[in-house]
Amino acid sequence: MKKKLLIVEDDPGLQSQMRWCFEDTEVHVADDRDSALSLLRRIEPQVVTLDLGLPPDPGGATEGFALLDEILRLAPNTKIIVVTGREEKENAVKAVGNGACDFYQKPLDADILSFVVNRAFRLYELEKENIEFNKSQQSSTLKGLIANSPQMLKICRTVEKIAPADVTTLILGETGTGKEVVAKALHDLSGRCDKAFSAINCAAIPENLLESELFGYEKGAFTGANQMKKGKIELTDGGTLFLDEIGDMPMPLQAKLLRFLQERVIERVGGVREIPVDVRVVCATHQDVHELISTARFREDLYYRVSEITLNIPPLREREGDAVLIAQSLLINFSKQLDRNNLTFSEEAIGAIREHKWPGNVREMINKVKRAAIMSEGKRVTASDLELSEPCNTTDSVLNLRQVRETAEKHAIQHALQVAQYNMAQTARLLGVTRPTLYNLTDKYKLTTNDQNTQ
Repeated sequence: MKKKLLIVEDDPGLQSQMRWCFEDTEVHVADDRDSALSLLRRIEPQVVTLDLGLPPDPGGATEGFALLDEILRLAPNTKIIVVTGREEKENAVKAVGNGACDFYQKPLDADILSFVVNRAFRLYELEKENIEFNKSQQSSTLKGLIANSPQMLKICRTVEKIAPADVTTLILGETGTGKEVVAKALHDLSGRCDKAFSAINCAAIPENLLESELFGYEKGAFTGANQMKKGKIELTDGGTLFLDEIGDMPMPLQAKLLRFLQERVIERVGGVREIPVDVRVVCATHQDVHELISTARFREDLYYRVSEITLNIPPLREREGDAVLIAQSLLINFSKQLDRNNLTFSEEAIGAIREHKWPGNVREMINKVKRAAIMSEGKRVTASDLELSEPCNTTDSVLNLRQVRETAEKHAIQHALQVAQYNMAQTARLLGVTRPTLYNLTDKYKLTTNDQNTQ
C-alpha cells in the first residue's frame, strides 16, 4: 500500500516541519477547507492530520469541525488525526467522539507525530484487509461462518466436501464455537437444502419428554396424549436433523436412536407400526465422547454410527486472526441494526480482542460487541465499551519503541563524537545533521562535547 498523507495546516512553518517528519510517505499539504477537500477527492489519502483552527476562523474550531464532518462523509474509511494546542483538549476529545481516529497536541515532536500517524496507517490497512477479505469470501465462505484462520478454512473445505455425501456427521467443540452453524452449512450445501432442517437440544428437554419429542406418540400412549403427534425425526423426512448435545441423551433413548440409524425406521411412543423415514443426522457435543464411553454414559456402537465423519471445531482463542475478523463483522451488523453507522473499534479495542481468551467463544463475543455498539458514546468503540481489559503492552510498546530509538540515537552521537575527536562540525557531517541540530541533541541527552577546542 502506497502511503498517502494529507496535512491540513494553515501555518507555513508547521507545514514545512510536519512534511519532513515522514519517510516513504507521499505527503500533500492544504491550508484551508476548500483545498483540503479538493486534495481529498484527487489523491484519496489514507490518513489526514487536521488542524481545527483554519481560516476564516483560525482562532476557533468551527471550520475544523466542519471539515472533519465532510471528510467522514466523503471518505468514511480515512483515518483523521486532529492536531490541537495544549489548551484545546476538550476540542480534541470532542473530535474523537465525532469520528476522528486520534489527536495530537502541539508543540510538534517529530517522533511522537510520526508514531501516531504510522499507527493510523496500520489501522487503515488492517480494516481494508478485513473488508477485502469479506468481499472475496462472500461467494465461497459457508453461510453464517466468518473465518480466515487456517484451522477454520480447513473445516470449511471439509464441510464443502462431505455435504453432498449424505454421511452421518459428529461435530465436536466447546460451547459457543458455532457447531449449529456448521450443521446448517452441511444441510445448505447438500441435496436436501430445499427440505426441512430441524434442531433439537438433547440437554434442554427433560428425559421423559425427549423420546416423544424425537419419535412422536400415538393417541392414548400416556396421560394427556389426546391425539397423535409426529416427532422431529418424522417431521424432518427428506431433510436434516441436528441433535445438539447428544452426549446428554439418556442411555435407553440412545438404543432407540441407534436402531433408527441402522434400520431407518421409527416407532412412535405407544405405537407398533414401523414408519420409514429418510433423514440425514448431524450430531454435536461439547463433551469428551471417549470419556463418556469409558464411564458407560454413551454407547460405543452409537458413537461409531454417528461419527462416520467427525469435525473438531477449534475454540476461538486457537483461530489465528478470526477474533478481530468476527468482531468487526458483528460490529457492522449491529451498527446497521441500531442505526449507528460507521462505528469502528479503537486500536486498543482491537488489541484487547486479540488478547482476550474468549472462554465463551463466539457466543460471548456476540454479547460483548452488541453491548458495546449500544453503550459506545462516540464512533470509536473502546476496550471498556467491550468490558475487556486494555492490552497490557499497549503503553509499554510506545515507551519501549521511543526508548529503543533514543538509546540508538544517543549511542550513534557518542560514537560519532569519538570518531571525530569531539569536533562538532565533523561530527555533524558524519551524522548527516546540522550543527544546531547536533547541539540540540547533545543537550537533550546531556552528552559531554569537549567542544572548547573546536571552531
